[in-house]
Amino acid sequence: MSTALQIRNNTTGGEFEAVLGGEVVGRVGYRLRQDRVVLTHTEVDEPHRGEGIANQLVQAALDDIVATGRRLTNFCPFIADYIADHPSYKTLVDAEHPGGAAVPDRAPRHIPS
Repeated sequence: MSTALQIRNNTTGGEFEAVLGGEVVGRVGYRLRQDRVVLTHTEVDEPHRGEGIANQLVQAALDDIVATGRRLTNFCPFIADYIADHPSYKTLVDAEHPGGAAVPDRAPRHIPS
């Protein structure tokens, strides 16, 4: 029997965390700055890479930004690629403070389900 992945917002640690079987196996780091969320990195523990955990983490982080009405400053290349593949999130990027990882200006890639 497999354990369901849970995503939680650890506001104290400034991370969205992927939890599997009670263990944190991935994270998206962030800092809050006025009306912006600064996303710093995405990481998934080696044994769990390739399972779609990073995509679920990033989606949860971006959906939280949408829900709170904040803007996004991004420093993570993985998140930049995710936004390029899911263009509805492009409007979140703060024009004055976009961050160091620009969203590629390209057509979304086909990602198998």
